[in-house]
Amino acid sequence: MPAEGGPAAGSGEPLASGPGTALLGTLAVVVIALDQVTKALVRMRLALHESVEIVPGLLDFTHVHNTGAAFGFLNSVDIPMKPVLMTAIALAALVAIGLFAMRTGTDEPLTRVGLALVCGGATGNLIDRVTAGHVVDFVDVHWMGWHFWTFNVADSAITVGACLLILEMVVLNRHVSTPV
Repeated sequence: MPAEGGPAAGSGEPLASGPGTALLGTLAVVVIALDQVTKALVRMRLALHESVEIVPGLLDFTHVHNTGAAFGFLNSVDIPMKPVLMTAIALAALVAIGLFAMRTGTDEPLTRVGLALVCGGATGNLIDRVTAGHVVDFVDVHWMGWHFWTFNVADSAITVGACLLILEMVVLNRHVSTPV
């Protein structure tokens, strides 16, 4: 039985019917806009592989192209039709996330915000894949010889969104069955 105000799983009732949905849609659109604007600025101001130091010893902006998956996974792998494959995988993931979002009730606010962030980020990276065949990454974090994968605004939104989903499901135990 669904919580009051939330759609029943499989009821077909869309997420759009819940309160605050317009705000969540706006959040996703803001993520997409920030992502695309920052990537456009990087493409205009930095040549490929050019780097600008932002915080010495910690943060640079470095223009790189990611032809693989998240955090450069499969970036160096040469597969026939790789851009098409990576785009298809990203699109399938976005559809799955959208279907999950449609089944999420209003009683799960962190899940809804998390899904809006993930959808916005996934859409931002999908736009890159469709238009250029790769994703522009530029946030380069490093410290004492250790380098994190270069990422972008969309990746940040996806990561924060995933953390919110984990927080709601694992830490707050909102999806754990309880004995009767």
